[in-house]
Amino acid sequence: MTNYGVAEWYSGRSVFITGGTGYMGKVLIEKLLRDCGDINFIYVLCRPKRGFSPAARIEQIRKLAVFDRLRIECPERLKKIKAMEGDLGQPGLGLSDENKSILINEVSIVFNGAASLRLESGLKDAIRHNTTGTKHVLDLAVEMKKLASFVHLSTAFCHCEYDTLDETIYPSPANPEDVMRAVEWMDDHTLEIITPRLLGPHPNCYTYSKRLAESLVSEYANRIPISVARPSIVTPSFKEPVPGWVDSLNGPVGVIVAGGKGVIRSVLCSPDYEAEVVPVDIAINALILIAWKRTFIDNKMDDVVPCYNISKGDIVHLTWGETLAKGKRYAYEYPFDAGLWYPNGSIRTNKLMHYFIVFWLQVVPAYLIDGIMVLARQKTFMVRVQKRIAVGMEVLQYFTMRSWNFKIENTKSLIKNLNEADMKKFYIQNTDIDIEKYMIQVLLGARQYCMKEPLANLDRARFHLKLLYWLNMVTQLLFGFFLLWVFVRAFDSFKFLLDSTTNSFINVPIIGSLIPK
Repeated sequence: MTNYGVAEWYSGRSVFITGGTGYMGKVLIEKLLRDCGDINFIYVLCRPKRGFSPAARIEQIRKLAVFDRLRIECPERLKKIKAMEGDLGQPGLGLSDENKSILINEVSIVFNGAASLRLESGLKDAIRHNTTGTKHVLDLAVEMKKLASFVHLSTAFCHCEYDTLDETIYPSPANPEDVMRAVEWMDDHTLEIITPRLLGPHPNCYTYSKRLAESLVSEYANRIPISVARPSIVTPSFKEPVPGWVDSLNGPVGVIVAGGKGVIRSVLCSPDYEAEVVPVDIAINALILIAWKRTFIDNKMDDVVPCYNISKGDIVHLTWGETLAKGKRYAYEYPFDAGLWYPNGSIRTNKLMHYFIVFWLQVVPAYLIDGIMVLARQKTFMVRVQKRIAVGMEVLQYFTMRSWNFKIENTKSLIKNLNEADMKKFYIQNTDIDIEKYMIQVLLGARQYCMKEPLANLDRARFHLKLLYWLNMVTQLLFGFFLLWVFVRAFDSFKFLLDSTTNSFINVPIIGSLIPK
């Protein structure tokens, strides 16, 4: 079979994307439109939200900063994004007959990236979105007349009990069909009781539901040309569409922002374990190549599903300790606007000390701040923020307190048949990442795109940081004097008690004669 270039292979084909309105989905759409410009249409599954129709939501997405480069270089390509009203949790994806017919007759490539990324979500929600939703997409794909490649987006942590994860489908801990049926007829209380037994080694319902979804995917292996992509923790972009682009506070970015704002004072983490992260543009390039390569493996369907672990592997070695230390250092150089306190959080491995610090330096101040807000007749927010942080950190620390070895041989093989131009366009090697420069990009990206804080405000933010520094120093000094005062008062009280006790004993005839005067 002719080995087409990547853009040439995508030329004239239509793509169907679930999860296209999410973080990775938007980067995928932008990359396809920019570097595979002759693509036909990109159909995005989208449901009404907050009073906006699917078409209106897509129009809003076109205006986002992620598409700035496209709007300048080739704005007409943005018209190729088409909204498909539907719902992942509904049979047939809730598509109208007309839209379903369009997808069945026109689509050649499917990227199934929709998922409930709320790691703290319950079992019913996770199964409906991540497992049942995947089944609905698979059932539709079976009917597609031109289907050439189906890429299922999983996660590298869906088999978290394995220290070493090979690029293969592992046995499922339960029959996905049984679990999908169970969550539909069981009441929430019963589900809550049985959830721990179902999850087993899984830290949350998200990784468990994604594991079941992989099992479902394997059952369709001899019916559609399917592949599985498993990215690790996805971080802001390395190069494209712009360095540091991010619009999600999930994962390490949320920790960096909260830490930079002075809201997080302690992170439970094993500093010597390597950070299993991958920039979003590298992950997206891998997805595009996975779909392309599926037609060149052996051009037939069998029971073996090609799997690709998308992570740093053995290429880049960066520990959590180094990551957070660099992030902290650069947070002083490029501070966030309106920090609540001086950012001086630390990594801890001792749980008792971690929770002690969290209570005194996060929870107690949150209640104090909200108390002041109540007195000022303003809306409270800090306790609510701390509760959300507590849930997020509880989930995240599972991944920062453990170490994995993800095999990436299949992923590295994606570039073997690429020509020189495609290797530059669809880069997946991260050997040339300057970690120092990348950390600055991450901070500035989180600042600009997540927090909507323009770089023009940096000087003001630095001045504000200096004020917070001196406020923090004065507070620590006053607290030190307070502890000293408490100690002196306690010592005086103890001395008074000792003297009183001694005098009492002196007045006892027998004992008093033994005490020197």
